[in-house]
Amino acid sequence: MRWSGQALDADDGALPGLERAGLVRSVQTPEFEGITFHEVLCKSALNKMPEASTLPFNFTVNAFRGCSHACRYCFARPSHEYLDLDAGRDFDSQVVVKTNVAAVLRKELARKSWKREPVALGTNTDPYQRAEGRYRLMPGIIRALTESGTPFSILTKGTLLRRDLPLLKMAATQVDVGIGVSLAINDPVLQKQIEPGTPSPRARLEMIRAITDAGFSCNVMVAPVIPFLTDSSQHLDGLFAALADAGATGVTVFPMHLRGSTRGWFLNWLAEEHPALIRRYRELYGRGAYVTPEYKSWLKKRVEPLVERHGLAGPSQHRELESLPVERELVGAGAALTLF
Repeated sequence: MRWSGQALDADDGALPGLERAGLVRSVQTPEFEGITFHEVLCKSALNKMPEASTLPFNFTVNAFRGCSHACRYCFARPSHEYLDLDAGRDFDSQVVVKTNVAAVLRKELARKSWKREPVALGTNTDPYQRAEGRYRLMPGIIRALTESGTPFSILTKGTLLRRDLPLLKMAATQVDVGIGVSLAINDPVLQKQIEPGTPSPRARLEMIRAITDAGFSCNVMVAPVIPFLTDSSQHLDGLFAALADAGATGVTVFPMHLRGSTRGWFLNWLAEEHPALIRRYRELYGRGAYVTPEYKSWLKKRVEPLVERHGLAGPSQHRELESLPVERELVGAGAALTLF
């Protein structure tokens, strides 16, 4: 393999955490400049959700830890600290790859105790981030789920999903398959600043069209809405119009949460790029992770008529944001939810 010559000893002070994750080797390649892939052998693939969860699934699968999408607001950033890596640049550039995840998943799904409950993919980091183009883990995961009779859903910003649409169409003849796309920023300049590693808005709109052309419903996560940057009527109206034109069948909408070390990472960027907004953010978020109830109510009133105008209401279900602990886990089994 041509990557063999790019293997590293990776004795960089982060090894204790990575060794806990089953590190086999660390790899760099010119095709992914600035990114190190840490290949690990995982012991389990299915993640059980907490008993208190009110989400429409109890199990998730994540093939990666860390994400080259590098979204400034990503709620999953603190999870990198378990590996003795930081939640900022390390999260963006030190990507853990569970190379045996499909094989381990197949074994777990073969257990007599497995009840074929719905499984969500893309709940922590994106299953179709750029690394998937190299490692091709998703086809094995999809086949394992399908052959075991397990329904599943996918949430992604990655246009690599288009590669697997034929496989997903075949899977949908045997199990329920839900596909959701995340697209919250329709301004390509702002998108490159806040989500520098993600496909462009146009590319994701084209993916939504490809998904619906393949016969799937496609709910879109218009989240997070970023206060004072993407919450204007002009931006939201333009985005919803583009989504409807692309064939989206429903939207999920909620304002940005800033938990743990994600808060500092985002606010540092905001202070550099939009210093005039810092005072407003301090008023809006205080010392917590959530916007004020007043802002949430204001956003709801702004969004509802736009969602109706563009026919994106879908079978709505309203729940309080505070009861939903994981942002990327809000779309399951293809359901269309509008959340405030």
